[in-house]
Amino acid sequence: MNDTTTRLLTLLNVSATKAGKRKWTAADEFPSEKLNKRSKSARFATDEEPEVSAVAEVTVDTAEDTVPAEEEADDEGGSDVYESHFGRTPALLSESSRAAVDRHAWTTSRRTSGKLGAVVELVPEGLQPGPPSDTAILERLRTPFRKRQAKQPRDETELQNDLLSALSTNRDVYLPSTAWEHKKSFRETISLHAINHITKKRRRVLKNNERLTKADSTGSPPEDVQDQGFTRPSVLILLPFRSSALDWFTALTSHTPAPAFQIENQSRFLAEYGLSPGMVDKLATAEPGTYSRDHVETFKGNVDDNFRVGVKLTRKSVKMFSEFYGCDIIMASPLGLRRSIEKEKSADYLSSIEVLVVDQLEALTMQNWEHVKFVLSHLNKLPKDSHNADFSRIKPWYLDGHAEYLRQSILMSAIETPETRSLFNSSLKNVAGKLRVEKRWSPVQVPEGIDQNLVHFDCSNPKDEADKRFNYFTTQLLPLVLKSAVQSSNTAVFIPSSFDFIRVQNYFKKQSGVTFAVLSEYSTNQEISRARQAFFNGKKAFILISERFHFYKRYKIRGIRNLIFYGPPEHPQFYTELLSCPFLDEGVEAGDVTCRVVYSKYDWFRLERIAGTEGAVELIKAA
Repeated sequence: MNDTTTRLLTLLNVSATKAGKRKWTAADEFPSEKLNKRSKSARFATDEEPEVSAVAEVTVDTAEDTVPAEEEADDEGGSDVYESHFGRTPALLSESSRAAVDRHAWTTSRRTSGKLGAVVELVPEGLQPGPPSDTAILERLRTPFRKRQAKQPRDETELQNDLLSALSTNRDVYLPSTAWEHKKSFRETISLHAINHITKKRRRVLKNNERLTKADSTGSPPEDVQDQGFTRPSVLILLPFRSSALDWFTALTSHTPAPAFQIENQSRFLAEYGLSPGMVDKLATAEPGTYSRDHVETFKGNVDDNFRVGVKLTRKSVKMFSEFYGCDIIMASPLGLRRSIEKEKSADYLSSIEVLVVDQLEALTMQNWEHVKFVLSHLNKLPKDSHNADFSRIKPWYLDGHAEYLRQSILMSAIETPETRSLFNSSLKNVAGKLRVEKRWSPVQVPEGIDQNLVHFDCSNPKDEADKRFNYFTTQLLPLVLKSAVQSSNTAVFIPSSFDFIRVQNYFKKQSGVTFAVLSEYSTNQEISRARQAFFNGKKAFILISERFHFYKRYKIRGIRNLIFYGPPEHPQFYTELLSCPFLDEGVEAGDVTCRVVYSKYDWFRLERIAGTEGAVELIKAA
């Protein structure tokens, strides 16, 4: 007997001993006349819950007991794609497809996907990718969306439609170079896809409730009513900041407009996820050009990174701050979810996630990537408790522990990093396949006339890369700099990795006669002011800058004449911004500035964004 079977039998036994507790289908807009007579369950305590009673939370609008007659045809026309992937017997889920995914045996092909551009398709060996479906979106949602599209530029509409086509295949979709001007459109498109998924799931449950109610009179209940997971939440949206959650709230509610929909607890959500009364957003009110667009878009609004909120959707309402076991969508930061999981010692509400959305991966990598990995490691695991689930209604593939092979993951980032590519390559197991958008980069623009010296060091094993880089910097590059009368002062060392930053800082501390200042993400405002002033006045010959410091602060550092990039920056605009700093001082010519970039073949993603795709290829070949 394997571990999955043992845990499942334990859950069944626990469920059988909890007589009198209601089943998940019995409330929260999934009622039937028979099932709704069960008693109400205890609520799950979270910091984000509204102060209302359990009775108020499970009050049911009887108008939602059935699918309206006018929507029946719409439902039948749009459910085939959903049923083929997330239904009782998924078409692509088999022992051979799961085995292919587990051994990373993917068939890879490349093509152009409309406005999305060049894409790489990966499908498990032996399978063919499913075609997009025009009936994937229910007409009830599709019609108002098309009306809004008619008012926007044609290119934007085509981009949204191409993304919808990719999502309709239920494959994982990775958008690693999402431009800021497309963020809003992508959020609206993906939120439409998520709401469509939840609506189809709800309709299937309601129809089966009706079938079970009718079968009571005949005494022969149907056996094909498996339509649920262990718990209700089916969509998880991971985000870096509360302001990001506010953007996604706007996208979600764009498909559920008033007066047709009632948005409950909207005022509370806007108050907690927006800026407090009297606060001024300095980034939003600054003069154009003061801060780069990516900095403004990332850090405007409420940038608290500890949050989680449940969203429940019904046919006529959106309920914010629903408790996790009674909601359809969880919007959270990785930190917020991790703290919740560790506090409750349970992540059962993540056991039945069918659509995962991770947005602003570039910001999440600058926070703490371990939080992201922690949350993803708890997805689609067998729950520790039954949570009043009706096991006769749970889909067989959930009981078999195969949910991770059907979960659709949608990843968005402004840039691609080794961490995000590894997540796409290794952690996503969707048997429907995966799609990754490719981009060819052009060289970044820097002040004309600066001599850029890209210095390569040899490394044949990625595990040795950090040590090899440190050894090259300390034994070859830095000694040359210290011997130069010009380069041994007014020198900034930019260090992408926090681990490398601490290592280099400790090395400088041991060097007698070398003065330096430090700017890290942990520096206080007073420390930052002192470091900048000392470096500008020449009291400190070197200044060490971490990439996370620049990501969060974007200070312009005066006094720089020599720049050493310990590694190419993750964000290409940082390269341009830092090379522009010397010209803040009067009388500086391009010939007065030196620039060295240390790189290895494992810096491909960073190098490509600075030198351009073709330039990076040549640099790697020449190394």
